[in-house]
Amino acid sequence: MHPLARTCMAVALVASWGVGQRPAPADLVLTNGKIVTVDPELGVAKGIAVRGDRIVAVGTIREIQKHVGNTTKFIDLEGKLVIPGFIEGHAHFVGIGSAKQILDLTKVTSWDDVVDMVAAAVRQAKPGEWIRGRGWHQEKWSKTPQNAVGGFPTHGSLSAVSPDNPVGLTHASGHAAFYNAKAMQLAGISKSTPNPSGGEILRDGSGNAIGVFSETAQGLVGRTRILGGLRRTRAERHAALEWSIELADRECLENGITSFQDAGSTLATVTVLKGMAARGKLGTRLWVMLRDGNGRLARGLADVRLIGFGNNHLTVRAIKRTIDGALGSRGAWLLEPYSDSPKSSGLNTASVESVTRTAQLAAQHGYQFCVHAIGDKANRVALDIFEAAFKDLAELAKARWRIEHAQHIHPVDIPRFGKLGVIASMQGVHCTSDGPWVVPRLGEQRAETGAYVWRSLLESGAIVTNGTDAPVEDIDPIASYYASVSRRMKNGKVFFAAQRMTRMEALASYTISCAKAAFEEDIKGTLTPGKLADMVVLSKDILTIPEAEILDTVVLYTIVGGKVLYKKAN
Repeated sequence: MHPLARTCMAVALVASWGVGQRPAPADLVLTNGKIVTVDPELGVAKGIAVRGDRIVAVGTIREIQKHVGNTTKFIDLEGKLVIPGFIEGHAHFVGIGSAKQILDLTKVTSWDDVVDMVAAAVRQAKPGEWIRGRGWHQEKWSKTPQNAVGGFPTHGSLSAVSPDNPVGLTHASGHAAFYNAKAMQLAGISKSTPNPSGGEILRDGSGNAIGVFSETAQGLVGRTRILGGLRRTRAERHAALEWSIELADRECLENGITSFQDAGSTLATVTVLKGMAARGKLGTRLWVMLRDGNGRLARGLADVRLIGFGNNHLTVRAIKRTIDGALGSRGAWLLEPYSDSPKSSGLNTASVESVTRTAQLAAQHGYQFCVHAIGDKANRVALDIFEAAFKDLAELAKARWRIEHAQHIHPVDIPRFGKLGVIASMQGVHCTSDGPWVVPRLGEQRAETGAYVWRSLLESGAIVTNGTDAPVEDIDPIASYYASVSRRMKNGKVFFAAQRMTRMEALASYTISCAKAAFEEDIKGTLTPGKLADMVVLSKDILTIPEAEILDTVVLYTIVGGKVLYKKAN
């Protein structure tokens, strides 16, 4: 909010009280704590007062007492930290709920563990029933699987324990999947099956599919399962989707996330979200990127746009496209070949012409455009598309278009983010999670000068946001905050410390910067009177405690619109 507007609001409030009159009583007061407003004019306070769904005052305990009435509810903070609610800057809302209903492979330490989990699931399943899972990552295992191809397992041992059940296991990144023999048989995969545009079927030396399908190739087998799912009635599919949304909502609130920037939902999913928002069934506030074909977008963009629907619980004003894959599966599109795979420079998963057409649609309909770009070539091409879409670069800056991930950028392109006003929508935890194998993929020089370069982007003048890309990573914002300020990997080593954020920069990247990236800074991102009363109470002061203690911090309260939607059990 502009400083003058804030001053006018304060004058108006005083005038409405009248001389000697107390303001109308607050519905909720939090006091006796450390209130970090992230508003440079307000700084740190001792208490905060809420009326309805808005903040009405922050200040000293004495100042907040003026807002107390007979019906005011209190939270005694006992010295605890209050910050604006975390805004998840890039993750997959329905995906979080769906992942909670299938095999969780995020913590397996070997391919043998995966096979054992699938075998156990088969014993509980009916013949022909799909076994699904997500979260495996070959680079995080303690040993390389036997007969591995490029570090990836082959399907023999998995197929042996699941001869009558098709199995589909999504890679942690979401950019590859593993299928067993039964699943490949149902999909008609053979030696002669060609790679689709923007995808790859990994094969052994004899040309046989090993079970790993990268990028768009996932659909060759995945659509077989999807078509099977369509045999459910429309009501059954609708109920299943709503259940995934409810599970995701619960997970977010337990982790202090009050707003969530959803990185891609179809027009059909948005229809369900709108219905739930209208019925007051969403606790977390959603800002959604549409992800659909250009034809459907062209027909539906004018009708689906929403700003603050359902009491500010659903906004739809962005479109997402994916132009390359992930680094872990060697799908990130690079300017030069991979250091550990010299014959490959990654994959361009959507044609430049198609993405350019989407950019034109976004500009015509007043939507933000968000492009998934991980490799340095993907980032360069995305910036070129953005720049070409606007004759006046000042208009591009006003549009606040975004590059999702922006993980590996050629040094020449880093200043373009600030110059063009392009938002770098990044995920701190990706740096420390991926770090151990980034140097083997890119080499020391490329990794140091272009990988997860938060500091360089901030110095370019760009807005850098934070998030987790859940369910790729755990939704926990504390872990991503810790990664942003420490860049310390699980092996104890620091991934190029010069690119660290300060603690306040990291907090801003999870609050006001995300709000700006969604055109929502007037209602979110700081604890400023007049804004939505979205806040989180933490068990520790993440701004001052020793770095090693940050990961021990837990969420005590999540408050959305002045209502306590999560309280940690004693």
